[in-house]
Amino acid sequence: MKKNPVKSALREGQPQVGTWLSLGDITATRMLARVGFPWLTVDLEHSPIDWNQAATLFGVIADAGCVPLARVPEGRHDHIKRVLDAGAHGIIVPMVNTVQQAREAIAAAKYPPEGNRSVGGATHALNFDASAGEYFANANDEILVVLQTESPEGVENADEIYSLEGVDAIFVGPNDLRAQMRGPDGLDPTKEEFEAMLSRILQAGQKAGTPVGIHVQTVDDVNERVEQGWQFLAIASELKMMLSQAQSLVADLNLASETGDLARY
Repeated sequence: MKKNPVKSALREGQPQVGTWLSLGDITATRMLARVGFPWLTVDLEHSPIDWNQAATLFGVIADAGCVPLARVPEGRHDHIKRVLDAGAHGIIVPMVNTVQQAREAIAAAKYPPEGNRSVGGATHALNFDASAGEYFANANDEILVVLQTESPEGVENADEIYSLEGVDAIFVGPNDLRAQMRGPDGLDPTKEEFEAMLSRILQAGQKAGTPVGIHVQTVDDVNERVEQGWQFLAIASELKMMLSQAQSLVADLNLASETGDLARY
């Protein structure tokens, strides 16, 4: 059975930079899976990608030698079970605010006795080049479990969440974290307030020995965050890459455009 190189690299303290998939397009995914990113995440939380599309994308990513991950819509047992049975090599779980939510997500990703994932499916084994028996015996060691910290409540519970057995990495969704930090006036936090919150997350991860990561937009952002100690980083998305290049071309051609803010990532 194939190993999960992203999980191994994170354990060894090596930064891993991938990108997000929001379009659900097979050809675009096949291409991106071959450009050199170690992992690609299929976003099932904020995109119209359906379950069948997701299973196909997991397969074409794995066949290219890249690691397919899935951001589930919510940390429910059925969502987690379904993406893993469809062949994802790991999960990213949004809005994990409490220790109980974290425990439930971890358990759903692990077969007994470590968790309560039910036994079934076949596509998962194909994506690991394994037999069903090999997969059932080794999946707990190879599935990557990433929990998202996206609120002040999640930060308050970070020490306990990040120390749980089975958490492989933490990931910050900066847009949601900023939104959740808004005060009664509805205003976003200042840059200083936001960076202070990120510093708390990074310190909690380092204290627990759990890699932490964040979604960024540029190579300079990646380099800055890696230097600070962040390890699991997503840069933009295939959607953002397409729009950024298209908008750059439109600007260079002096074509009128009034729709600059089409996608945040």
